[in-house]
Amino acid sequence: MKLSAQLFLFLGVMLSTLTSVAQKKKNQDDLIQKHAIESFKDLYALLSIPNDAHYPKDIEKNIKWCENAFTKRGFTTSRLETPTVPLLLAERKAKKATKTVLIYLQIDGQPVDTSKWFQESPWTPTLKEKNSNGEWRAINYERLYENYNPDWRVFARSTSDAKGPAVAFLGSLDAMIEAKAEPNYNIKVIMDFEEELGSPRLPEAVTKYKKELASDMFIIFDGPRHVSNEPTLSFGARGISDITITTYGPRQPVHSGNYGNYTPNPAMRLSQLLASMKDEDGRVIIPGYYDGTTLTDAEKETLKLVPDNEEEINKFLGIAEPDKIGDNFQESLQYPTLNIRGLDALYVGENSRTLIPAQATAEIDIRLVPTSDPDRLIGLVKKHIEDQGYHLTKGEPSEEERQKYPRLASFTSSTSYLAFQTPFDSEVGLWLNRAMTRAFGKEPIKIRTAGGSIPISPFVITLGIPAVAVPTVNADNNQHAPNENIRVGNYVEAVKAFYYILTEKL
Repeated sequence: MKLSAQLFLFLGVMLSTLTSVAQKKKNQDDLIQKHAIESFKDLYALLSIPNDAHYPKDIEKNIKWCENAFTKRGFTTSRLETPTVPLLLAERKAKKATKTVLIYLQIDGQPVDTSKWFQESPWTPTLKEKNSNGEWRAINYERLYENYNPDWRVFARSTSDAKGPAVAFLGSLDAMIEAKAEPNYNIKVIMDFEEELGSPRLPEAVTKYKKELASDMFIIFDGPRHVSNEPTLSFGARGISDITITTYGPRQPVHSGNYGNYTPNPAMRLSQLLASMKDEDGRVIIPGYYDGTTLTDAEKETLKLVPDNEEEINKFLGIAEPDKIGDNFQESLQYPTLNIRGLDALYVGENSRTLIPAQATAEIDIRLVPTSDPDRLIGLVKKHIEDQGYHLTKGEPSEEERQKYPRLASFTSSTSYLAFQTPFDSEVGLWLNRAMTRAFGKEPIKIRTAGGSIPISPFVITLGIPAVAVPTVNADNNQHAPNENIRVGNYVEAVKAFYYILTEKL
């Protein structure tokens, strides 16, 4: 009897403890929900400020907004000057902290074609829901403050990439402050206002301000979740280089009847040149392009842990079958790409004319992986073009070059930043895994390398710190494209994820 009494007492204590923990979690989640809803006002305000980095006056408005927002939440802010627009650094110190976490936020956005947006303006945040025909229709933004539907979406430039995550972080700070839940580490937040330009000034700035940015680990609040929309951590991202190739024909466009079959067509030649770089399966056939990039059996097994449904991915993309680089979607992301992102020759559609163009241009990007040497890959592409019989110029060919060389092309290239990759079992990886598990009651999906590129390698290399991304937005967000959006449920869960990261002990 005595043993039974002790057992019942033990079980009672355990039940009471579990009930207390569950109640505490509910109280936290209610507080997070409250501040997520309140932060929709800040989301509207920041999204309403145009943020194309080609217009520094607009960027200055974004900088001032962010300065004010972080100052209100107990941060000190400083501008890290560059030759164009500054980076913004916000700092918040914690008592007895022994470590510092640096957080990256992107505030600028891609240029817009307003004619392609199905609303008044890309900078007028518009709440929408799907009607019975599957079409998005506008509803009153004020409804977000009532009983919102998580499947509603806010449409505006940078909702997902990446003002939405930035404002969600502010909402998580507000919840943390009300809960009096001080983190046990110092926080530094670096805000980038030229990310969509390739962050050209960032590497030099990180070197110049190395002391100000000094930290123990680096987390990035950017990017889409896994296509399943489950909580996700991303332990790597590809870097990016770009190439511009222009082939030349006649000095100026000429009549296709009078001179066709005689005058070489630069658009046709460019098409043939580009086609010679890949096989029918989409693999780059330039010799040596994939050298150094191999996957071990163990790495392949790790990649298989990501719960991809490739049938659904193909359906989402609108394709019958993918290119054959790697055995599956995750494997394809582990190799460098060679992507044609734009072509230009003469006119199309109603403006098309019977002309042979004077020149044709291709814009190419190369997504880099950790084993990629961008100079080597660019050099291989350049040599391939020369091997096809082209004389390369640095711009418009001279008259002497026009008369001497049958095949002429100009070639320019640049590298914005390299790839990075952090082990799953690193200190920052284990810490974020604990936080995300506490937030959502299950471990997050872990992505070895994300498909996109973010300017993280300058921090990883120069500061010598590991980096992990916490992507939160819906995968079908139309980032960089017209009608960019963020799913309301994803935004609220971003506030939740960031809150639990802020309150997870290091």
